[in-house]
Amino acid sequence: MKFERLFTYRFQLFFYSLITILFGSLIFPKHILADVIMPLLFVINITSGLVIFKKQKRQTWLVRGLIFLVVSVFFYRYFSNSEDRVLDYIRFLVYFVFYALITFEIITQVWNAKRVNRTVIYGLMSGYIALGLIGFFIFNCIELISPNSFSGLIEGGLTPENIESLMYYSYITLMTIGYGDITPLTDVAQKATMFLALSGQFYLVIITAVVVEKYIRHSQKD
Repeated sequence: MKFERLFTYRFQLFFYSLITILFGSLIFPKHILADVIMPLLFVINITSGLVIFKKQKRQTWLVRGLIFLVVSVFFYRYFSNSEDRVLDYIRFLVYFVFYALITFEIITQVWNAKRVNRTVIYGLMSGYIALGLIGFFIFNCIELISPNSFSGLIEGGLTPENIESLMYYSYITLMTIGYGDITPLTDVAQKATMFLALSGQFYLVIITAVVVEKYIRHSQKD
């Protein structure tokens, strides 16, 4: 019964945990945020994704496996003080797979919703924010594999400052603002930037338009 109630507020839980991830730097010191707080926030956010996948048994078991993998990597990295870059690859790959799955599931549930209510609106916002996180992990993977793929970052690899800058760059790209302070240099980075910008526009033009159309149609009937 409690799980059913959680499912009713599934998008709200996911949305607010995402907001905490995005704006946690306004509350916590950067080094603590990057090494401790941020991994824990992602674990909480991934756990909230279980509620969204409640009616998808295969995806639920996959998400549980991802949670276990992320927690294992976090504790191994934290207690062993390991700097193995393979762990970074694994972590970002797991995050990318999760947010790709969760974004698709959120969009599917929003698309199939028969009536537009507060939960659907939260789902619409969550899907858009999740797109930005997908871009963030793609950009991080590119910078891990091919350092200096973006201008405007501090030399030294994926430092906490650079990770935060790529988060900022991902959402600026998604919203097609493009200040130019960070720019893609390599071909892969440029293609990934184009893909994210197009995805954001498709989301706004198609998904948001469908939700608005449903809301107007049912409002007129009522």
